[in-house]
Amino acid sequence: MAKQKRNYFLAKTDPDTYSIADFEREGRTVWDGVKNPQALQAIRAMRPGDRVFIYHSMGEAAVLGVADAVSDPYPDPKHPDDPKRTVIDLQFVRRLDPPVTLREIKALGLFDDWSLVRQSRLSTMAAPAAFAEWMRERFPKAKI
Repeated sequence: MAKQKRNYFLAKTDPDTYSIADFEREGRTVWDGVKNPQALQAIRAMRPGDRVFIYHSMGEAAVLGVADAVSDPYPDPKHPDDPKRTVIDLQFVRRLDPPVTLREIKALGLFDDWSLVRQSRLSTMAAPAAFAEWMRERFPKAKI
């Protein structure tokens, strides 16, 4: 059986609500609270083994860590009356040091077509394979 290709995503969180430190301490979380149809579409596209970049959206906007999707998407148990609401289980993998700021990502000019740069309010999105490759080069020991 052929190994499934890993896909990459980015999930934003407000550090005052749920920080990378909270996620690291808990180790695993249900990624919920997403309402935007485009962001929900990204969650529904995730599969176990996909890598998710964790991004703080407030303060110094930056990618601070990585996680793995460890479940298939499933209906949000907090919103049983809304079949569109979907969640996924994420497992903390590691922090990235130093964090990769949005300012740095924009300055590169390599990812201008990415939703992170074009549609900064979107909370969850696919990440381009080129971004994942750039992150692997930047963090060679992180096994991104």
